[in-house]
Order: sequence, then C-alpha cells, then structure tokens
Amino acid sequence: MNKINNMIAQELQIKESQVEAAVKLIDEGNTIPFIARYRKEATGGLSDETLRELGERLNYLRNLEQRKEEVIKSIEEQGKLTDEILQAVAISKTLAEVEDIYRPYKQKKKTRATVAKAKGLEPLSNIILEQKERTPIEEIAKQYINIDKLDEKDKQNKDKAVKTVEEAIQGALDIIAENISDNSKYRKEIKRLCYREAVIETKATKEDEKSNYEMYYDKQEQIKYIPSHRILAINRGEKEEYLKVKIQKPEEKILTYIEKDIIKGETQFSQMLKETILDSFKRLIEPSIDREIRSDLTEKAEEKAIKVFGQNAKQLLLGAPIKGKTVMGFDPAYRTGCKIAVIDETGKVLDYTTVYPTEPQNDIEGAKKELLKLIEKDKIDMIAIGNGTASRESEMFVADLIKESKRDVHYVIVSEAGASVYSASKLATEEYPNINVSIRGAISIARRLQDPLAELVKIDPKAIGVGQYQHDVNQKKLSESLTGVVEDSVNKVGVDVNTATPSLLSYVSGINNTIAKNIVKYRDENGKLKNRKELLKVPKLGKVAYEQCAGFLRILDGDNPLEITAVHPESYETTEKLLNKIGFDVKDIKNKEKLQELQQKLKTIDIQKTAKELEIGEMTLTDIIEELSKPGRDPREDMPKPILRSDVLKLEDLKEGMILTGTVRNVIDFGAFIDIGIKHDGLVHISEMSEKFIKNPSEIVSVGDIVKVKVINIDKERQKVGLSMKGI
Repeated sequence: MNKINNMIAQELQIKESQVEAAVKLIDEGNTIPFIARYRKEATGGLSDETLRELGERLNYLRNLEQRKEEVIKSIEEQGKLTDEILQAVAISKTLAEVEDIYRPYKQKKKTRATVAKAKGLEPLSNIILEQKERTPIEEIAKQYINIDKLDEKDKQNKDKAVKTVEEAIQGALDIIAENISDNSKYRKEIKRLCYREAVIETKATKEDEKSNYEMYYDKQEQIKYIPSHRILAINRGEKEEYLKVKIQKPEEKILTYIEKDIIKGETQFSQMLKETILDSFKRLIEPSIDREIRSDLTEKAEEKAIKVFGQNAKQLLLGAPIKGKTVMGFDPAYRTGCKIAVIDETGKVLDYTTVYPTEPQNDIEGAKKELLKLIEKDKIDMIAIGNGTASRESEMFVADLIKESKRDVHYVIVSEAGASVYSASKLATEEYPNINVSIRGAISIARRLQDPLAELVKIDPKAIGVGQYQHDVNQKKLSESLTGVVEDSVNKVGVDVNTATPSLLSYVSGINNTIAKNIVKYRDENGKLKNRKELLKVPKLGKVAYEQCAGFLRILDGDNPLEITAVHPESYETTEKLLNKIGFDVKDIKNKEKLQELQQKLKTIDIQKTAKELEIGEMTLTDIIEELSKPGRDPREDMPKPILRSDVLKLEDLKEGMILTGTVRNVIDFGAFIDIGIKHDGLVHISEMSEKFIKNPSEIVSVGDIVKVKVINIDKERQKVGLSMKGI
C-alpha cells in the first residue's frame, strides 16, 4: 500500500501523508466533495479535481497489484517462476507491461508453434538457437521425422506427423518465431522505438470523394507529436471508411536490435534465424504492436477529450444565474414553428404558445402581435433563444420585436444542447404531464438562463454538447468523469433542500436517487424542512448519509441562520463560540446592519491563534470565516454574466480588424469557438490566443467567459470567421 501511495504522491506532486489521508477517507466511504470541503485538515486542502485524479490512480494501481499477484501465481503453478520474472513483474508500471511478461506463459490457442511443440520439435529449436552444432542441421532434423513411428490414423494428421526434414526445421523455426514475439524485453524496446520514431500514415479509401477528412487523405505525422484531437478524427475517418491508417515503424532498427541479441556470429543458422526474426516481426509482433499503439494513443486521446469535456461542462454548469427575471424561452424551428414558454422568476410556467415567423410560413406580423401581447401581460424582462436550427433567423425576428416593445427587453442566445433529450424524458413527463413535448424544450431553454445548474442536471451530461468527439470516446469513462464534474459543481454551489428537484438532490454528496425522491416526498407530506437535523427523519437517510450531505444542503428560512451557509453541523458549536468570542450572535448573520459590523470584525481575526484557542484546524476556521462573511452567497455570482443583446449582427456587417465582445461556447484542443452574435460561432485558433506559447487553450479561456476578439479573416462562402485575442 505504501508503494502505491508513494507512486501517487510522485505523480500528483503532493505529499505522501496527503495521499495516505485521502485514501483512508475514500476507503471509509466518504465522497470526494465531502473530503474536499470538510476534511481539508486531513488532506492538506486537496481540491476535488486532485482527489478525483487520486481516486482514479488508486483504483488503477490496486488493479495492477492484483493482476501482478495473479500472474505470479499462474507462472508459479506452471513451475516456471524465476527471480528474474519476479523482479520484472515487481518493477512493471502498467498493466500492458505485466501482460507482456505473462504472454509466454498464457494458455495459448492452437498456433504454428504449439503444433510444432506437440510434434516434439522444441529440442530442435533449442539446437538452432544455441548455434553451436557443426553437424548440418538437415542431418540433425532427420532424427525428428516421426512418420514411421505413427499409426495409420496419426500419419494423416498434420498436427502430429513430421514427414520431411523441411517440415521439422520449419516447425522448429515457428517455435523460435513465437518465442521472439513473446519476449517482453523485445516488445518493450520495439514500443520504445516506435513511440520515438514511428509515423502514423493516413490515405484516402476513395481519393476523389468529398468528406470532413480531406486533410487526412495523404498525411504523415510522427506519433510523438500527434495531438489527441487528430487521433480521434483519424479513428472516426477510418470507422466511417474514408481513411486507411498505417503505422510506419523503424523496421530496420527493430530487426537489427533483435538480430544482435539472437545471432551469435556467422554460422549455418545465421540466415535462417534472420528470416525467422523477420517472420516473427511481420507475422506476430507487428500486428499486435500496431493494435497496442493504436489502442494506447486512442486511450490517451480519449482521456484528454474527456478532460476537456469535463472542464467545459463544469464551466457551463457553473454559469451565472439570472435571478429575479421573468423569461421567455424561444425554441427556434422552421416548418413546425417556434415554441414559446414564459417562466416567472421562480421557474413557474405562466404561458406557452407556438408562432411561425420563419420559413415556410413567414408569419412575422402574426408572431409579433402574439409575443408583444405576452411581453406586456407577463411583464417579460428577457428572451432566451435556443442556438439550434433557425436560431439566427429567430434572433433577427426577436431583435425587431423588442424594438416595438414598450418594456425594456433584452435577449440572450442560450445553448439548447440536450433540450430535446430532456423534453422527451420520463423526468420532463413527470414535471409537465399536460404540456406538449415540443413546448418542454422552450421551458428548458428559459430555465437555463435563470439557473443553468438546476436545469442542466436534468440532462444526461453527455448531451450537454460542449466537447469534442464525445460520442467516440469510452462511454463508461466519459459517464463516470461527467458524473464527477456534475457532483463537484452541485456541491460547490449548494442546494436549497426545500425547492430542489430530485435530479438536483441526487448529485448532492451522500444522496442517491432513492433518497432524493424520499426528500421530495417528505417535503410534500410535511411541508418545508425547518432544520438540517430534520433530514434524519427522511426514510433511508441515515447518520452516514447525513454527515456527507448536511453541509451542502441549505435551509433559507429555517430555525438556524447557519443553515443558509456551508458551515457543517459538526462545526456549529465552534462557530457559535467564535461569534461569541468577537461579540456577536448567530442571528446577526441575517441582520444587514449587524452583518456589516461582523464582516469588518472577521477580517481582523488572527487565524493561527484563534484556531488553537477553538481547537480546530486553520483551514476549517478560514472556511467558517468566509461563510460568515458572505452568508447565503452563490459562488456563481463571480462567473461572467451572459451578454445581453438587443440587436443582431450579420456576417455581411463584419470587417477585418473589427473588435467584438463574445461568449466562449466551446474550448477544444486547437482553440475556442466564440459566439459573436452571427449565425456561426467564430474560431480563435490556439496560435491566436496569446503572444506567449500555450500548450492548451484552457490555459487562457473557459466556457462562458466573455472575451474581446478581433476579426482576422472572413470566409463568406463557408460562413467561417477567424478571430484573434492577441494585442486587444
């Protein structure tokens, strides 16, 4: 265990004591958000991201140790275990290395080598490998012809009969070829050479056929330099049968390396061993090395894509809410009409309808009349327009519409990714049983503006649509990663236990789907919860779940003012002592005048001294002070607010050199897509992000950021706009 902890500490560049504490807490069943927030003293303040990475590596390394034990046991049972094998297994750092060592000892299916061994040709293969025998090999091979010793039935059996000298020698060489292929030392060196020098080559299957993969129709790139998004693009192109992919290896170096190790000077065996080494490489080693390298490159590319997707999803989930506004959700479409839903500031549906301002009906006047009536009637402040089909036409219509409104109305373009998935879901049917599926999408779009987190947790994280190749990557890993991202986001913000939906509650630390539904049921039957302790009355929510979830649940009008904060019940007594010590009371955090005095007083506290007096950790005390300074504060308030628009911009309006303000919609390996208010998002390539060299666009921007950009090129034919962030 210490070895595993030591490896994780080195990889994550943290102390071994931090790893030990985190592992202990994870093994005790604590959730990552709980450990990150309420066990900072134990872990030395490790973040949720680091803890998740630690958890993943812990799982991998434990599986690795288990596999090592299984391999050693299996080789020992075969009576073939040596100190050399034990040492090789012990120093292996990956499952692939362990499997390479185990390869010669695996129960094999029928191969040319196993057939040759069954014919008794292994001693002959050893003679050839030793290269000492002066007697011509043909003479020696005659001893292995067994046709005269077999009965009539076995004489016809190719797997048993050795009829000729050539057959005997070939069988012996087949055994040598397989042994070369199974040699873990050779495989390790071949992979090392390939990762250093091999080139990935892509060719078109049909050269004159148009596709998204034309840049790969005749391309070569060194494996060590190829970025992950290109690996995934190549994989997809191959899967869709537009591309043929080949790995060009440093074959001469590989063959020379094996020959040097096997061939001992010029003998009668030299040429046949050279040919056997080539056969082993071409027939056995190369295909499996190809599979391993492709699999390894894909795995690393998927990890990167999943990480990027997770970062983008987190930013989207933590987008600033627009509170206290009545919002009209506008779900654009052509033939079927634009779906409209009006939501009040609490998220309640006030009105819904369908209008037809777009093709083919073009009923602009009728749509304007109906929507202006709704704007007045429901006192609408904002219009949230989905960014899908017919979005820009709808935006132009809305921009004209609000010019005619007596109210001060603005509009915002909102990502509608996953809205249709939600509309048809069981959850949406439960929420709005009497509302048409198509209208539910407009409700979701409006609510995303009011509270992105509460709305987006209702959708499968994969459908949020802020990644790259999310449908091509390992779906289980993607799902696990995104679930973690959603959990961290929900617990960072905190949840009002009296208004939250089961979807939102189910992501709270310690709460599963069953408990989430039980909380809502308890709330419906008994009215609002008055304090966190009352959670213990909820069926299936025991002491363990209570400890994990209590600090993340908020009770806004309850018995204890501390319950509008993230202060955990285990720290209530300490918090009250702290307040009394500086001359305040718990109730003061809800009194505006007293709160200002309290905030000033909290700034003067000597953390080190006070932590000793109160017998708590400095990190815990710092967190308590922060919560008391801003009770009930939503951390998303620090996030950039959506850009409110009142007029529309067309591609024709753009000129090179124009400076615009836009919203980052997606961050990928090679840049970021920016919504600047035209039909298609503009692209800031990674090379146009900073004067300094950057490895990844996420060093500079995140989804939801509001950025200033300069137009550097306009491709009207392809409707593409190139942007730059340099020197602005």
